[in-house]
Parts: sequence; C-alpha cells; structure tokens
Amino acid sequence: TFLDTPGHQAFSAMRARGAQATDLVVLVVAADDKVQPQTIEAINHAKAAEVPIIVAVNKVDRPEASPDRIRQELLEHELVAEEFGGDTIMINVSALKGDGINQLLEMIQLQAEVLELTSTTKGLARGVIIESRITRGQGAVASVLVQRGTLKLGDSFVVGSTFGRVRAMYNDVGQPIREAGPTIPVELTGLSEVPVVGEQFVVLEDEKTARQIAEQRGLQFREDQIAQRQRTNLQNFFENVKDEDEKELLLLLKADVQGSVEAIKSSLEQLATETVSVQIIHSAAGNITESDVSLAAASNAIIIGFNVQTDTKAKELQARVGTDIRDYSVIYEVLDDVRAAMEGLLPPEIVEEVLGHCEVREVFATAKAGTVFGCYVRDGRILRNSLVRILRNDETVFNGSVLSLKRFKDDVREVTHNYECGVVMAFPEVQAGDLLEVYQHVETAATL
Repeated sequence: TFLDTPGHQAFSAMRARGAQATDLVVLVVAADDKVQPQTIEAINHAKAAEVPIIVAVNKVDRPEASPDRIRQELLEHELVAEEFGGDTIMINVSALKGDGINQLLEMIQLQAEVLELTSTTKGLARGVIIESRITRGQGAVASVLVQRGTLKLGDSFVVGSTFGRVRAMYNDVGQPIREAGPTIPVELTGLSEVPVVGEQFVVLEDEKTARQIAEQRGLQFREDQIAQRQRTNLQNFFENVKDEDEKELLLLLKADVQGSVEAIKSSLEQLATETVSVQIIHSAAGNITESDVSLAAASNAIIIGFNVQTDTKAKELQARVGTDIRDYSVIYEVLDDVRAAMEGLLPPEIVEEVLGHCEVREVFATAKAGTVFGCYVRDGRILRNSLVRILRNDETVFNGSVLSLKRFKDDVREVTHNYECGVVMAFPEVQAGDLLEVYQHVETAATL
C-alpha cells in the first residue's frame, strides 16, 4: 500500500503523518531540479519516525536531468547512496516512460524482506486515520489504514475522543467490503464525529466501552483546552496592552477533508505579522452551514471555503446578514487573497515623491510680495503650494511650501523644466545658488 503525500509546503503535517504511518519511505526527487526544502523536511520526518528511506530520482529522461547532482546534494542530509559507499538505495526512474519502475518495486520488496515487515490478521483491528471529512448523507467519513488484526463490519471502535461502529466499509476503488486486514486502506462510516487525522484507530469489544473511553478522553481534552485558554487569555492581556495598534483578520475555514483544513489553517496562521494577526475562529471539514454563517456574522469573520458547497439555508442567511463567503479550489489563491485582505487592514503608507529641482539665480526684494526667488527649473516641475526643501551646499536650510508662483507677471499653477519662474516662500534668507527640491507626499497601499 502506497500513501502519496502532497509536496506543497502547506502539507507539512500530512508528510509527517505519512512518515509515521508507513514502514518504508520512497522519497521522490526530480533530477532536473535541486533538493527542495520540502524534500529536506520529508527526510527529517522519516528520520524522526525511524523509517528507512529509498530515493527515487525521477525525470531522468529530461535533457537537463542530473541524477549525480541530486546524489551529491543528498549527501549533505546524510543520505549516502550505495555507489558512494553508503546504505541508501537510490534508483533512477522516469515516471513518464516507466523506466526504472520495476527495479524500484524490486528494491521495495527486498527492503521489506530485510526489515522482516510482518503483521497479523488475528485479533481486534488497530490502524491509523489518514484522512477524514463530512459527506452529505453519510455524515463523518474516515479513511483508515489497518495495521494489524482484521477490521469487520459492525466493529465498535474509538479514535481519540471519537467513537463509533463500522456501518459501511469501502476499498480503494469504492467497492463495499465486509472486512479488511493489515496494510489495507479502507473508507468507513459510523463515526460520532469527524476524527483527527493521524489518530490511532482501535477496535474494542463493545460500543459501550468505546463510548466510555471517548467521553473520558473528550473530558480531558476540554479540561486541557480550558487551562490553555486561561493561560493564553492572561498572555493576550499583556500583549494587547503592548500592541494596541495591531490589526486582526478573523476567518472561519471549511474544507473538503481534514487534511486540507489542517494544511490551509497552518499556512494562514503563518501569514500573521507583528502588525496584522490572523485568527481562525473555527475550522472543520464539510460544507458551509447555517451555523457557520451565523458564527461568522457574530464575529465579523470572513468564511473561507475550500472545495466545499454552501448549504441552501446558509446562502439564505448570508444574503440577509451580508457575511463574506469566498470559495476556492487552489490553495495558492486562498493565501494570496488573505494576504491582500490583511494588507487592506493596514493604514496607507506616506512616501515622498520628488517632483523636480529649481536653481535660485537671483533674489529680488519687492514691497508687495517681499522676497522673490528668481528660479530656473532644471528638471521636473514646480507647483503652486507644493512642498519645497531649500538646499545649500547639499544641506537643508529650510522646509516650507510655495506661497506664490509666477511666469513673468502672471500667476501660474505649474512651471516645467527649462523655464524660468518667480517663487515666493517664507524664507527671506534665500541666496543665489540655493537649490529648491520640490516634492509631495503620496499615499500608497501598505504591504506586509
């Protein structure tokens, strides 16, 4: 049985669970690229779980492929190929053409024999939850990898603080089955609620025992949450006193499966900065419901839906209360839009834009206007009422604004480069040779 984990950086937790749930890790690395951070992360997960690694160097059919370079890079992460004197099996393959696949399968089989990977079909089943979700008409659905014993229809089980009884069971192609032994992945219904992905699945003698264990675990979990919330509230009190200007974006997240919920939630929380925090007020697998809209409306939160539908009653309530519901099918788009929404909470940034430079060539004293600067616009432009700093020997001697701007005797709004003009400012100490730097303040959208 192969468990394929996504390569996207958001699915770190899923890769960690994959390493913990398997007996052998096949690490696929592209020969036409370099070793990616996600590859290094997968190596570390496998080492932490003490699971052997076989490396499949893929895309060796491409002209730019360099399998030897990949082997050299993997040396830095303590994966030494057998041809380099190490004990890590590395096979060159082309998934597109099928080259090397048979050799890879042979090496997997050989490694399994060396490791003496065995299990038993006897006794009550145990396994691990590899995915979970809510499905219309079936309720909570979980994908389970059976690791020992035989799982049968009607078995009572406990998963973390969730319990249930196997009502229906399906194999990897969706066919109903009555039992499943070790290494067999199944999808089953009959859970009291959506279980946490990665939890151990344990069959018990009867449903009463399963319920008691689940309730006891649930009580302990709630007590731990209350204690954590009390510690967090006290910590937040001091942080809020210190960071009164921090903005907060509230989100409610619904996705098709628990793995997606976990990955997207983690990625969204990592977007938080010192100026804008991201608070996920609720996250779960399943369609967007009326209660979701109600909670979001009361909290002024945005609902993020990933590969899910919005129930009819939820749409009706949303039309009345105006809650923002955004639907997505690509994780990159979720992150981009939330990042844009976070930036929208920030006050605009004020930046200085230089408009031009004027050289003071003469200074006139007039009875009516006072001191008049006879200027030549060297570059750009000068505007009536624009901001000006007066520079003398590259040092600022005055900051102010243009009070009057003339061309000959006419008042004008603007004078452009290569023209002369008369400028009046509240700085009678101006001297010939001074430089006027004309500028304005412009508001720009703030970025994270």
